[in-house]
Amino acid sequence: MTRTLGVAGILGIALFVGAAILALALAATGAETGATGGVFHAPVFDAYVWRVARFTLIQAGLSTLLSIAFAIPVALALARRRRFPGRIWIIRLMALPLGLPALVAALGIVGIWGRQGVVNDVFALLDLDRPVAIYGLAGILVAHVFFNMPLAVRLLLSGLERIPGEYWLVSANLGLSGLSLFRFIAWPVIRGLLSGMAGLIFMLCATSFTLVLTLGGGPAASTLEVAIYQALRFDFDPPRAIALSALQIAVTAVLLLVLRWMTPPATEGFTTGRPVRRFDGRSRSAILADGLVIALAALFVAAPLASVLVSGLASDLGKLASDAQVHRALVTSLGIAAVSAALSVALATIMLTTRQILLSQRRPGRFAHLFSGSVAAGTSLVLLVPPVVIGAGWFLLLRPFGDVARFAPAVVTLINTLMALPFVTRVLAPAIATHAARTGRLTTSLGISGWSRIVLIDWPGLRRPLLMALSFAAALSLGDLGAVALFGSQDMVTLPYLLYSRMGSYRTTDAAGLALLLGFVCVALTILGTARESLRERAS
Repeated sequence: MTRTLGVAGILGIALFVGAAILALALAATGAETGATGGVFHAPVFDAYVWRVARFTLIQAGLSTLLSIAFAIPVALALARRRRFPGRIWIIRLMALPLGLPALVAALGIVGIWGRQGVVNDVFALLDLDRPVAIYGLAGILVAHVFFNMPLAVRLLLSGLERIPGEYWLVSANLGLSGLSLFRFIAWPVIRGLLSGMAGLIFMLCATSFTLVLTLGGGPAASTLEVAIYQALRFDFDPPRAIALSALQIAVTAVLLLVLRWMTPPATEGFTTGRPVRRFDGRSRSAILADGLVIALAALFVAAPLASVLVSGLASDLGKLASDAQVHRALVTSLGIAAVSAALSVALATIMLTTRQILLSQRRPGRFAHLFSGSVAAGTSLVLLVPPVVIGAGWFLLLRPFGDVARFAPAVVTLINTLMALPFVTRVLAPAIATHAARTGRLTTSLGISGWSRIVLIDWPGLRRPLLMALSFAAALSLGDLGAVALFGSQDMVTLPYLLYSRMGSYRTTDAAGLALLLGFVCVALTILGTARESLRERAS
């Protein structure tokens, strides 16, 4: 039964994504139902397409470079200062953008860096003519650094904190200077993380949609995903959407291959487990320098969040609370988030459990290895074929059946399910493997199976990672604009779509209140998912 469900999950993912790609391929040859002129004769890979592709790669490359360049000194400073008041809150602040919807962050960034933002107000007080322009490439870079610099800090800090304590003791006995410590101890760790981390950030920036749509400022600053959305939503130009989708798939495929090839195997230094004690950076100048770096990073991340909070509290929250459209959008968003999160967690659990059962056999056969590879490919498929591309395919596929808005809730829910799957799998895969190693043989020898095993063995052991994965998946779905941007209508409005509509109609006060509501719900979901982990850290 488990094997059947696992195979059905893999086939379901392949069918859903494959149908979208097939619809795009058929439209490219003029064979899709509803095409209005047979084979398209206009050139699709024109100068505009290549310009969009070039801008996508340039902004992703600059965003990656800036994110990592700023993250390295912050991570080094936090690793050196292992104990100071508020350190745990600084680290938690670095995790906050991961659970924040991109649209909410964009509104906060505009509040700080926009023409009427805090930074330009400071320049105005100095009799300068508001020199900071947030829309265009500059705004996209600031937004991507806001999201990805904290992610890089977390990844780097995790690696630096795994350096054995013996390394620092030996370096102190040898009298190594700060530059030598970085060269021989810290840099090898950073270098080992650099390629994989850079590839991940580059891929996230290359497939960015909401931030570019909000802060791009026009066609001159469009990425492939935004161009696909514009080609279908506004121009209804299927050939252009197909050409852009093909380029998007090719770009993400190359990125995934490069990421896989460049990521070195994890290596850990020998240690006896003694507590880590740093002997470097004790001079007053080093302490001041580290404090300044940490403070600037915290200010950069916290300022947009504070802007959202202040603007939201200054809005007419009572009016929004009584707005029927807000009620419908909230109910729709919560419903889609709950269903898509449950589907994503259930699908990942079934496939990972099936893989674990097959690989735990004494002699795993060809089917076991084939299924294991299929799970890895299927759960990462949304990284290869981004949500906007899948949505574009289903948009074309459903057009012959009438108004595509009728199918919006189901399609958006399924796309959000796939969108969360890579993140859910990353949370659940190690937990399920560890749980199986600890309980598999004992439960088999005791003859515990079926519902009894789920209630007595699996749920107590996997409850925390399951709830964490569920909360992250719900937060991702709740803040998503990419899928609903193609299918949204007056009958199908989510909170991000309503927020984007209010921003587009210059109803900034309402947008600020909606941003506060959406951000609060998403952050609350993220905190609930990690509440037990925080309590465990505090107890230790």
